[in-house]
Amino acid sequence: MGPKPKKKSNGKTKDEKPKKGRDRKQKDKGEAQLQAEQEEAERLEKERLEQEHLKKLEEKYQGARESELAELNSLELKFLSAQQWKMDYREQAKWEHYLSCDGSPDPTVPQEMNTFMSLWREDQDEGVQLVMEKGEVVLKLIEKLEFLLLEASPNEITEEQRVQYQEFILQLQVLLHQKYNEATQNLLKIASMYEDSETGNMHTVIKDKNTTFCIWVNLKKKPRFKTHVFQEAGHGFDLPKSLALSSVAVRVLHTRYDHVSPLWLQCQGLPRPEASDSEESAEHPKDNGQEPGEQEEKGREEPSVPAAEETSSKERKESAASLKENSNNIDDKKETEEETEKNSDILDEPSQAEDAVLQEEPGGREEAPEVADLQQLVPVGGVYHIHALQLPPQAQDVRDWSVVELLHGGLEVYPYSPGEAEDGTQAAVQITLRLPDNVIYFEAPVVARWDPAGQQWRTDGISNITYEAQERSITFGMGAFYTVALLQDAHLNLPYQAWELQPTGVDEGLFTITAVFATIQIQIKDNQCMLSAVVVEEEEVLSHITGQWMSPFALREALKRAGVNIFPAEHSHKYVPVPRKAALAEGKAYEQMALLAAAFAFAHSKWNGEAGPERVVFKVSEHLKADSAKDNHWSLYMFNGEKVQTLKLTETSEAFSEELEEESEFHSTLYHMLKDFASKEAMDKVERAGSLFIDSVYQLLLATRVLAFS
Repeated sequence: MGPKPKKKSNGKTKDEKPKKGRDRKQKDKGEAQLQAEQEEAERLEKERLEQEHLKKLEEKYQGARESELAELNSLELKFLSAQQWKMDYREQAKWEHYLSCDGSPDPTVPQEMNTFMSLWREDQDEGVQLVMEKGEVVLKLIEKLEFLLLEASPNEITEEQRVQYQEFILQLQVLLHQKYNEATQNLLKIASMYEDSETGNMHTVIKDKNTTFCIWVNLKKKPRFKTHVFQEAGHGFDLPKSLALSSVAVRVLHTRYDHVSPLWLQCQGLPRPEASDSEESAEHPKDNGQEPGEQEEKGREEPSVPAAEETSSKERKESAASLKENSNNIDDKKETEEETEKNSDILDEPSQAEDAVLQEEPGGREEAPEVADLQQLVPVGGVYHIHALQLPPQAQDVRDWSVVELLHGGLEVYPYSPGEAEDGTQAAVQITLRLPDNVIYFEAPVVARWDPAGQQWRTDGISNITYEAQERSITFGMGAFYTVALLQDAHLNLPYQAWELQPTGVDEGLFTITAVFATIQIQIKDNQCMLSAVVVEEEEVLSHITGQWMSPFALREALKRAGVNIFPAEHSHKYVPVPRKAALAEGKAYEQMALLAAAFAFAHSKWNGEAGPERVVFKVSEHLKADSAKDNHWSLYMFNGEKVQTLKLTETSEAFSEELEEESEFHSTLYHMLKDFASKEAMDKVERAGSLFIDSVYQLLLATRVLAFS
């Protein structure tokens, strides 16, 4: 065999294959680079077009701004119409009161108020029942003055009148408590006539819708009767043995109103938009628990503090002066009033010995007082005046005569200083209070005592607290007898979980707030509101105030008294972890939402917190039918107070974006933005909306501040 023939070569070497791979990679890389450059060019072109589009929209927005604001201003005249209507209504009410001649004074007329109070001061022989009846008139007068201070515009009442009305409130509060003291003294003088056949002591409960008066008189001084429960009220006490052997009376006076806390707490107006940092530091003093304005009103004192005490007298004068520092005539009035009360209002000033005991621990170390911050904790359910009282001489039957020793001076506290119990600890007074049925405590309340000297609620001096939520009772020990209140966190229902405002008819709407512990539904009609439901743990509560039409201010106060506080104050941002919102965006949004509420529904958006402090985001839907707006009918709007835009964003988007909805524009007002997409029927309904309905919606939005606290 010969040699094998060689195979023909195709002209390629072994090195040529990797070269071909490298060429392909370079080609792919070049193509990728070219594609990236094309994509980048397309992106830049898209951005350029978007910028041009936004520039055109901005130019159009600026060109239409003046005319849009002028049109909005014409709509905003409805707010002025509502204000004028309320002023006329109050004037008409004054005239009707004058014509009624029902004997009650007009609280805005100084002559009538001074005459009313002077005549009642002179009548010192009234019983508890009569004081309660007259007290209802007094409480209505106070309520009228408080609502006038809250609702009246600066143009309606002068600063001098405002100071005078505040002073009338203080004088009425003092006088009412003084009358309960006088009635208590009158009852104690004849206590032996009503002794219980079983115990030999006297006890009684007298109550109405505003007050529960409980008193127990130790006539027999038997230690086995040192415990007593007022069955009709549910309150009770357990006295140390030393008191059980003394001529002493124990009074528990529960007022469902609070005439003890500083006046600013009782007359808080609608919250202002947030102040700047510099203004805030001036308005909110740190570490002293004081509300703005409290510094001026620090002298506000509980009515039952003795004017005979030099320090109390001085502070009470400062209280009057604090309402307006240059109002000398008011100071003079207060001094005259102090002389009248000098011998009767002596119940809540602990003696120096009591103070020493309170501030000293068993080991002898001084205890730092714990002061309740009234910006965070507020009294709920009223105030409990718990006192040990001196028992006056009892009437003695001498033949056909009843003889009693008359003492000069009024009701006096029993000089009690706690001694040591058998186990060596301080012998405390144990108190059990039945909580009001018409108040909700979402958490265990904080028991605090009133400190007249410091003008504050304090938690020291209270021990061994046991809260029974199911039984609606609370038991605690006290080193002395105090005026106490049950405090609740003012912000425990904040921030809101959700909210929705929707029209339900002609000048009618429904405002629903889902708070932390409760869901609240408020119906709105013209100038009034009605609490339609408060649901807590799937159960409707507060039936005593549901179904009643009242003003937005009255509704707010009723809910706060019932323990459902969904109304932030100016300082609430310090206690609620929510992003701050600028005043311009928030305030303008509420105004324009109210103007549109007759035909559009508004609701919470989860993106509001992502929009930053200068802008608010909320959902809007045209709403002409009675049923709720569907999820796919909502649109998202972003507003900074001067410019509004429709967002392409939805509630189910993965991240926040400011991208504009397609075919949408910028507008200066929410009204004109919605006008672009809304039906003619909806806009006609907005034009016809009543001014009173618009104002009521605005008041509720401003009171709840749903855009800042949700």
